[in-house]
Amino acid sequence: MPESLSAKCACGAVTANLTGPFRDAMGCHCETCRRQSGHYVAATQIDADGLQLLTSDRLKWWDASETAKRGFCSECGSLMFWREDGSDRMSVFMGCIDQPTGIKLTTHIFLEEKGDYYDV
Repeated sequence: MPESLSAKCACGAVTANLTGPFRDAMGCHCETCRRQSGHYVAATQIDADGLQLLTSDRLKWWDASETAKRGFCSECGSLMFWREDGSDRMSVFMGCIDQPTGIKLTTHIFLEEKGDYYDV
């Protein structure tokens, strides 16, 4: 896996450098991920201090639950980050990471909440 990667939202208003190690990607099928993204999300994870925001004035955080926040671009709506309160780890959504990533999707979680229109 790579040691560092770059990431950006769809419009480029939020950009970041990411430093690993990177966890294999996980697909999350929970209802919140599906409702916010329109499907399920895939994310890797890094130490929170491995996130270096380069441009961030459009980055907004939303309390997705009582225990976690989601970071997104307020200009284009791109989902970018997920962080559990008090955690030193942060999930980074695969769709915002510049390719090639060298990361593989290996696990799916919250399958009991997945949409009824697809199989895993």
